[in-house]
Amino acid sequence: MSRRTSRVSELLRQELGELVQRSLKDPRVGQGLVSITEVDVSPDLRTATVFISHLGSEEEREDALAGLASASPFLERELRRRLRMRRTPSLSFRFDPSIERGARLASTIADLARDRDEGPPPDEEP
Repeated sequence: MSRRTSRVSELLRQELGELVQRSLKDPRVGQGLVSITEVDVSPDLRTATVFISHLGSEEEREDALAGLASASPFLERELRRRLRMRRTPSLSFRFDPSIERGARLASTIADLARDRDEGPPPDEEP
Protein backbone atom coordinates (compact mmCIF):
# COMPACT_ATOMS: atom_id res chain seq x y z
CA MET A 1 0.00 0.00 0.00
CA SER A 2 1.42 3.35 -0.98
CA ARG A 3 1.69 6.25 1.40
CA ARG A 4 -1.10 8.08 -0.40
CA THR A 5 -3.60 5.22 -0.19
CA SER A 6 -2.76 4.60 3.47
CA ARG A 7 -3.35 8.30 4.26
CA VAL A 8 -6.66 8.25 2.37
CA SER A 9 -7.65 5.02 4.15
CA GLU A 10 -7.01 6.51 7.56
CA LEU A 11 -8.85 9.73 6.69
CA LEU A 12 -11.85 7.76 5.41
CA ARG A 13 -11.85 5.61 8.57
CA GLN A 14 -11.97 8.69 10.79
CA GLU A 15 -14.66 10.47 8.80
CA LEU A 16 -16.83 7.37 8.38
CA GLY A 17 -16.57 6.61 12.08
CA GLU A 18 -17.85 10.07 12.90
CA LEU A 19 -20.61 9.92 10.27
CA VAL A 20 -21.85 6.52 11.45
CA GLN A 21 -21.91 7.59 15.09
CA ARG A 22 -23.42 11.07 14.66
CA SER A 23 -25.21 11.48 11.34
CA LEU A 24 -26.62 8.11 10.40
CA LYS A 25 -30.24 7.71 11.55
CA ASP A 26 -30.91 4.17 10.32
CA PRO A 27 -32.21 2.15 13.31
CA ARG A 28 -30.60 -1.03 11.93
CA VAL A 29 -27.16 0.51 12.40
CA GLY A 30 -28.03 1.74 15.91
CA GLN A 31 -28.57 -1.79 17.26
CA GLY A 32 -25.52 -3.01 19.11
CA LEU A 33 -22.17 -1.28 18.95
CA VAL A 34 -20.85 -0.56 15.44
CA SER A 35 -17.35 0.78 14.83
CA ILE A 36 -15.17 1.20 11.77
CA THR A 37 -12.01 -0.86 12.24
CA GLU A 38 -10.26 -0.44 8.89
CA VAL A 39 -10.74 0.96 5.40
CA ASP A 40 -8.96 -0.66 2.47
CA VAL A 41 -8.77 1.67 -0.54
CA SER A 42 -7.92 0.46 -4.03
CA PRO A 43 -4.77 1.94 -5.61
CA ASP A 44 -6.84 4.02 -8.05
CA LEU A 45 -9.00 5.35 -5.15
CA ARG A 46 -12.22 4.28 -6.91
CA THR A 47 -13.37 1.71 -4.36
CA ALA A 48 -13.03 1.30 -0.61
CA THR A 49 -13.84 -1.73 1.49
CA VAL A 50 -14.94 -0.66 4.96
CA PHE A 51 -14.47 -3.23 7.72
CA ILE A 52 -16.77 -2.90 10.71
CA SER A 53 -16.91 -4.56 14.07
CA HIS A 54 -20.24 -5.15 15.73
CA LEU A 55 -21.01 -6.26 19.24
CA GLY A 56 -24.45 -7.81 19.28
CA SER A 57 -26.31 -10.78 17.91
CA GLU A 58 -25.76 -12.32 14.48
CA GLU A 59 -29.12 -10.97 13.30
CA GLU A 60 -28.27 -7.43 14.47
CA ARG A 61 -24.92 -7.67 12.67
CA GLU A 62 -26.61 -8.60 9.39
CA ASP A 63 -29.10 -5.76 9.86
CA ALA A 64 -26.27 -3.31 10.54
CA LEU A 65 -24.44 -4.37 7.38
CA ALA A 66 -27.65 -4.01 5.36
CA GLY A 67 -28.28 -0.58 6.89
CA LEU A 68 -24.76 0.58 6.07
CA ALA A 69 -25.05 -0.73 2.52
CA SER A 70 -28.31 1.16 2.00
CA ALA A 71 -26.77 4.30 3.53
CA SER A 72 -23.68 4.19 1.30
CA PRO A 73 -24.96 6.86 -1.17
CA PHE A 74 -25.53 9.22 1.77
CA LEU A 75 -22.11 8.41 3.25
CA GLU A 76 -20.38 8.88 -0.12
CA ARG A 77 -22.11 12.24 -0.61
CA GLU A 78 -21.09 13.39 2.87
CA LEU A 79 -17.50 12.26 2.29
CA ARG A 80 -17.44 14.14 -1.01
CA ARG A 81 -18.69 17.27 0.75
CA ARG A 82 -16.33 16.98 3.74
CA LEU A 83 -13.12 15.86 2.05
CA ARG A 84 -13.31 17.64 -1.30
CA MET A 85 -11.44 14.84 -3.02
CA ARG A 86 -11.30 14.70 -6.79
CA ARG A 87 -12.84 11.24 -6.69
CA THR A 88 -14.70 9.81 -3.72
CA PRO A 89 -14.48 6.01 -3.59
CA SER A 90 -17.57 3.85 -3.73
CA LEU A 91 -18.03 2.05 -0.43
CA SER A 92 -18.66 -1.59 0.35
CA PHE A 93 -19.02 -2.89 3.90
CA ARG A 94 -17.71 -6.12 5.42
CA PHE A 95 -17.72 -7.56 8.90
CA ASP A 96 -14.35 -7.70 10.72
CA PRO A 97 -14.34 -10.53 13.29
CA SER A 98 -11.00 -9.56 14.85
CA ILE A 99 -12.49 -7.78 17.88
CA GLU A 100 -14.79 -10.71 18.65
CA ARG A 101 -11.85 -13.10 18.30
CA GLY A 102 -9.79 -10.92 20.62
CA ALA A 103 -12.58 -10.80 23.20
CA ARG A 104 -12.98 -14.59 23.09
CA LEU A 105 -9.22 -15.06 23.41
CA ALA A 106 -9.03 -12.67 26.38
CA SER A 107 -11.93 -14.50 28.03
CA THR A 108 -10.23 -17.86 27.49
CA ILE A 109 -6.96 -16.57 28.95
CA ALA A 110 -8.80 -15.15 31.96
CA ASP A 111 -10.57 -18.49 32.49
CA LEU A 112 -7.29 -20.39 32.29
CA ALA A 113 -5.62 -18.00 34.74
CA ARG A 114 -8.55 -18.34 37.16
CA ASP A 115 -8.42 -22.14 36.88
CA ARG A 116 -4.69 -22.10 37.54
CA ASP A 117 -5.12 -19.91 40.61
CA GLU A 118 -8.00 -22.02 41.94
CA GLY A 119 -6.35 -25.32 41.00
CA PRO A 120 -5.90 -28.26 43.37
CA PRO A 121 -3.79 -27.61 46.44
CA PRO A 122 -0.17 -28.65 46.10
CA ASP A 123 0.77 -31.99 47.55
CA GLU A 124 2.23 -31.80 51.00
CA GLU A 125 5.67 -33.26 51.38
CA PRO A 126 6.21 -35.73 54.29
